[in-house]
Amino acid sequence: MLIGCDTRLSCDMLVHALASGVSQAGGHAEIAGVVPTPAVAYLTRSLGAACGIVVSASHNPYEDNGIKLFGSDGFKLPDALEEAIEERLGRGGFREGSDFGTVRQGTDAARRYLDFLKGSVRLAGGNTGARFIVDCANGAASRVAGPLFQELGLSARVIHDRPDGKNINRDCGSQHPRVLADLVLSERADAGFALDGDGDRLIAVDETGEVLTGDRVLAILARHLQRSGRLAGEVVVSTVMSNAGLGKALRAMGIRHVTTRVGDRWVMEAMREHGAVLGGEDSGHVIFAGRHTTGDGLLTALLLIEALQESGAPLSQLKQVMTPYPQVLINVPVSSKPDLESLPPIREAIAAAQNELGSEGRVLLRYSGTEPLCRVMVEGPTEEVTRSLCARLAETVAKAVG
Repeated sequence: MLIGCDTRLSCDMLVHALASGVSQAGGHAEIAGVVPTPAVAYLTRSLGAACGIVVSASHNPYEDNGIKLFGSDGFKLPDALEEAIEERLGRGGFREGSDFGTVRQGTDAARRYLDFLKGSVRLAGGNTGARFIVDCANGAASRVAGPLFQELGLSARVIHDRPDGKNINRDCGSQHPRVLADLVLSERADAGFALDGDGDRLIAVDETGEVLTGDRVLAILARHLQRSGRLAGEVVVSTVMSNAGLGKALRAMGIRHVTTRVGDRWVMEAMREHGAVLGGEDSGHVIFAGRHTTGDGLLTALLLIEALQESGAPLSQLKQVMTPYPQVLINVPVSSKPDLESLPPIREAIAAAQNELGSEGRVLLRYSGTEPLCRVMVEGPTEEVTRSLCARLAETVAKAVG
């Protein structure tokens, strides 16, 4: 079993506890060290491991931590299997004996992952004159982003790549892209790329300093892959949280748009079902199934650079393939997570907002899967109407379950 982690203070403790448990149960653990989540997914498959384990809490603050599991094929495990594992762990009583497994420290995980990324895109050789800024969020990509861009001959300044165990995602990375946007403007870079703590998502910034959502990145890559004949099935998958502008843009390109429930595992499941090679979430998870089994922030950045090179156009022009509808998202802290539809005040507020929007917008409320939050999202005809309705709904949620 291959075990990787991000840069949180608690990772060493949890990684070694996991390795000890694997060994006690008779399995063999290889500790890959600090590597992005997509690196573990790739290495699990390429090295023939039985399972890939990532100790990370993704975009959350350093105090949080968690465990992600990948099967031997590099795909995330189905919910039912994860629940069965949790139930088995809860029962305890694992066997003990003298037939222990081994634990070893891996030495080439980062190198293998870098070679994989370099072989996954077709970039122009030599220095093209384009300059980029990469924000590693003081996370798992801190050790690989710089060497990757350097070995590809790309001019890039790497920032927030000095993790200290506590500064992961703190005022940087995909959760705080304005820091990167200001730097792109002041240094006149051609684009900026902000990763999250475990490196599986990306938020891009164009040369004008505008932050591009995951949906706009999906639209750009959909057209790029379509034009290069690599968009198998002419289909793209995203979640119900995607901006309505994405569906409109895809239809204009003659691309079928499939939507799923929120979560990159559901996106991947639908991609496999429909034979899609491109899918993702507005939060920045982008899956290029032509090369990978999970979202990968660095691979997404390289694909965007590939699109820039092959089109000869700046990112500010490429983004015009999609016009986002006004969308407001408010994260409301909650003390519990009862079924929202079972609460009359919330149910009535949703109905009233949707009635006011009519066919010119939509409302979506859902709990975060990783944090004590309810995400309240409203799309509407104008920024003013959208913000007003979203604030009203958020206040109702706060009173009901805050």
